[in-house]
Amino acid sequence: MDLLGHDFPFHSQALAGKRALICGASEGIGAATARMMAKAGASTVVAARSIEKLDALVEDLNGLGPGPHTAMVLDLEDLPAVQAAVESLQEEGPVHVLVNNAGGPPGGALIDADVEEFIAPFQRHLHAAHTLVKGLAPGMEQAGYGRILQIISTSVKEPIPNIGVSNTLRGAMASWAKTLSRELAPCITINNVLPGFTATGRLSSLANSIQARTGKSAEDVHQGWMDQVPIDRLIDPLETAATLTYLALPAAGAIRGVSLAVDGGRLRSI
Repeated sequence: MDLLGHDFPFHSQALAGKRALICGASEGIGAATARMMAKAGASTVVAARSIEKLDALVEDLNGLGPGPHTAMVLDLEDLPAVQAAVESLQEEGPVHVLVNNAGGPPGGALIDADVEEFIAPFQRHLHAAHTLVKGLAPGMEQAGYGRILQIISTSVKEPIPNIGVSNTLRGAMASWAKTLSRELAPCITINNVLPGFTATGRLSSLANSIQARTGKSAEDVHQGWMDQVPIDRLIDPLETAATLTYLALPAAGAIRGVSLAVDGGRLRSI
């Protein structure tokens, strides 16, 4: 599979003239989404806390699409900084595509979580996303085009054991997006993508946590996951990025307020 090479699934100008802000873009699905959208012709602003990783990504993006592509250092837990970023972006013109994406909270049973453990995750996910949407949606409406996308989790459909705070947060994000889907201008869509077991650093961190808690080997942890996935493999981040890119296209304008799983068939619910 070479989704950025000869198997690239979209016309190279499918997002030409569109500007995309991709949060959490330093690695994993966020970085893959930036690559896929750049290849599809979008101008991208990639945001995260690590300037070194972002600079390397921008160099990569410049070889994939005409751009311009730029990096923005942004801590999503710092809401004044998020608001300042919105104002800076607006000075340069509308953002047509917003990808809300941030790292998940640590694992653990929900009953063991203290109230304080909800604060930072909700700030960098729900509060930051709401700040970005409130600031950028007027420009989208004026431009006549907007796509707002959240990278969240299959726990929206089926809560995942031992990540209680994350399950709670992801459900809140999905409900927030569904509510906005009834309020935003007709030219703006909002949708969620729910990754399954994807080959990212986040999954490796989760595997290490399971090993430490249960004493299982890495091979047993991996096999336990594969036993749940009909495609019998981890998902490539570019596969998830392809779904996000499709939802950003003009052709996806009738898809609104959905939570779409990219999980290899793991979910058992309809």
